Amino acid sequence: MAARHSRRFLRPLLYTSAAAAAGAGVLYISYRPRNIPGSEGPAVPPPGYREGKLIPPSFPLIKSRAEQIQDLRRSAAQTDSSSDSDVYDLLVIGGGATGSGIALDAATRGLKVAVVERDDFSAGTSSKSTKLVHGGVRYLEKAVWELDYDQYKLVKEALRERKYFLNTAPHLSQWLPIMVPVQKWWQAPYFWLGTKAYDFLAGSEGIETSYFLTKSKALDAFPMLRKDNVIGAMVYYDGAHNDSRMNVSLAMTAALYGSTVVNHMEVTGLTKDASGKLNGAVLRDMIPGKDGKSTEEFTIRAKGIINATGPFTDSIRKMDEPDVKEIVAPSAGVHVILPGYYSPSDMGLIDPSTSDGRVIFFLPWHGNTIAGTTDAPSEITPHPEPSEKDINWILSELRNYLAPDITVNRSDVLAAWSGIRPLVRDPKKERSEALVRNHLISVSPSGLLTCAGGKWTTYRQMAEEAVDEAISSFRLETREKSEVPDISGVGGSGLVSDGAVLDGSCQTHQVRLIGAHGYSKTLFINLIQHYGLETDVAKHLTTSYGDRAWQVAALSSPTNARFPVRGNRISTLYPFIDGEIRYAIRHEYAQTAVDVIARRTRLAFLNAEAALEALPSVIDLMGEELHWNDKRKDLEWKESVQFLSSMGLSKSLLGLSRKEVERGRVTELDDAERKTSRLEGPADILERDVLSTTPTTPNPLVRPESEANK
Repeated sequence: MAARHSRRFLRPLLYTSAAAAAGAGVLYISYRPRNIPGSEGPAVPPPGYREGKLIPPSFPLIKSRAEQIQDLRRSAAQTDSSSDSDVYDLLVIGGGATGSGIALDAATRGLKVAVVERDDFSAGTSSKSTKLVHGGVRYLEKAVWELDYDQYKLVKEALRERKYFLNTAPHLSQWLPIMVPVQKWWQAPYFWLGTKAYDFLAGSEGIETSYFLTKSKALDAFPMLRKDNVIGAMVYYDGAHNDSRMNVSLAMTAALYGSTVVNHMEVTGLTKDASGKLNGAVLRDMIPGKDGKSTEEFTIRAKGIINATGPFTDSIRKMDEPDVKEIVAPSAGVHVILPGYYSPSDMGLIDPSTSDGRVIFFLPWHGNTIAGTTDAPSEITPHPEPSEKDINWILSELRNYLAPDITVNRSDVLAAWSGIRPLVRDPKKERSEALVRNHLISVSPSGLLTCAGGKWTTYRQMAEEAVDEAISSFRLETREKSEVPDISGVGGSGLVSDGAVLDGSCQTHQVRLIGAHGYSKTLFINLIQHYGLETDVAKHLTTSYGDRAWQVAALSSPTNARFPVRGNRISTLYPFIDGEIRYAIRHEYAQTAVDVIARRTRLAFLNAEAALEALPSVIDLMGEELHWNDKRKDLEWKESVQFLSSMGLSKSLLGLSRKEVERGRVTELDDAERKTSRLEGPADILERDVLSTTPTTPNPLVRPESEANK
């Protein structure tokens, strides 16, 4: 009898204890302390003062572009004194995210590697992304509904790489909450399960967990939303980054670790030995031709060649095998940039089901708002231009989510661009939206290793697999790197908190990029105190250059004003300053004005008209640094304006001369175009009514123009 009574009380107690333990576990997982990338203190303390003078960090110098080209030519030399040490283990063609990542991976494994890029680092697809570092919520949805294991693996891999991405470059990337509006009651549990599955799949690689917002909370977080068709929202976390600056940092970090890195170097042909195996490539420097000089070709030698040219993958493959079947299915993604007031500064939005079933993002980026993307088959061109149809489709979709009192006009588009995604073709599927964005690594009979497909988030994994395959296929031997560059600038071994052991194995999941070691979220305060920079400028420099912001600030000109003390802006609308141009030339191989306005700074991507207005000062400053003559400056003007055409610059501005731009003609034409293209609205009617009823009595404080000119 006693045992029966004890069981009656013991069983509920056990159930209650189990429920309490499960609840505590859920609470701990949800609210456990997080190690958020970038929130920790800097591994390298900020510089101090000695005898009243600031002692700046002493960062190692990277070889100049001219010195890198000399290294390439040394490999080309076929003399009695040349040896196998002059031959590269790997030649990587393509300086985008994948190519630069491969160069860094190979260099940190002790391989002798060179990477060449026909245009500039990230000149193609790598600078025209959605700026997200993400696993892909929509890919997870497809994986579930289509029972597609490949999609699942892609999401799992991307979530792991997302954490590595944010840890190795915390100054260039950050976490971003993204809202999914709930418009129908059944969507609430559906989106909740989806985002929770996304969190669960991330596991220890995740940071913040997703959560539900009531309607009032959703509108408070994103007040621009329509109120009539929103019943709440789910919020999940992904990463955001500065894509082209990330790409440049990858290339420069690879150079510091010993890679030969050269931009504006075209591969015009591949060379083979007597047995038909690839053993080198023919190169041509594109820069001397811009200065009116001859551009001679030269041949370099390499044991293995990697093709990492993104959308242009098939063109390199056809250099090797003219009749090879194409494997890339190019897809165009159009993005538009709108003013920052269209979105909160710290919250993004995703529309999971647009009018035609595509997904569109609406994200804050550098003080503006980025919206996109489209996904449609396209032709491969160096500078694709966004179509008006795609731009208007994006604006139309945005209107469905924004409050009706917010008018989205075509004239609000500050910049627009089209990027070509190098999707791997699946012969069983026709629509480009259904293509999986995984990557393909293959080796041709003659030894051309091709790494194609993928996306920004998984660049590191792609590079690791490509180098693994190269080591196996080309019989290369990795080496321990005993001489590690003092990348942190503190002297000694330079191994500061990376945790990377360069023993010949892949360590890029721990190797931090240039700028990461001395970065912290409060570094901008030191720059303000030491150099007298404006607050928004100092914040911009630290999130674009990390600890190298010290060098950029030191290269900035005095303003001859009480405040700011240093940093002349190249555009009054954005925090880009003259020191960035000098730094880009001296430390990041910038060779053209487009390199600066599009990829070292992001001015062309943020505002095409502002970039046009800044061009004269950018060209003059670059001319001083690179000793350009007037003919070269004229060429830079023409090529830069042509590039801005692909960034959504109005056709009415393309024919302006430099002198007209300097006289302020851009503002005049822009104002006129806005007035003629804008439909008459309440503001126009109010303005007209006010003008028609305003008395014509002259203001005694304003002199008539005729008198003012006397």
